Amino acid sequence: MAQDSKPGIQSARQSQAIREENRRLAYLRFLVDVALRAIRAGYFSRRQAETVVANIRSQALQLFPGKDQTFDLIYLSRFRRAITETYRLH
Repeated sequence: MAQDSKPGIQSARQSQAIREENRRLAYLRFLVDVALRAIRAGYFSRRQAETVVANIRSQALQLFPGKDQTFDLIYLSRFRRAITETYRLH
């Protein structure tokens, strides 16, 4: 009997789903960290930095569909601060 309602199968699927979400989150954190370091190091022009942020936001929404507000709340302010500080936009 291969029923999906068995507790062991559900637990294994939940564990797999959690591992997959953690993997996607670790990848997003990696992208954000690398981009923030590059922006702060001045590797990009301001326009390029803004494009990088838009591309990472797009990638985040592919990894986590429908979480645009979450991305904006958690990461967008960090990017704005890095761009403002790096390009002296006070």
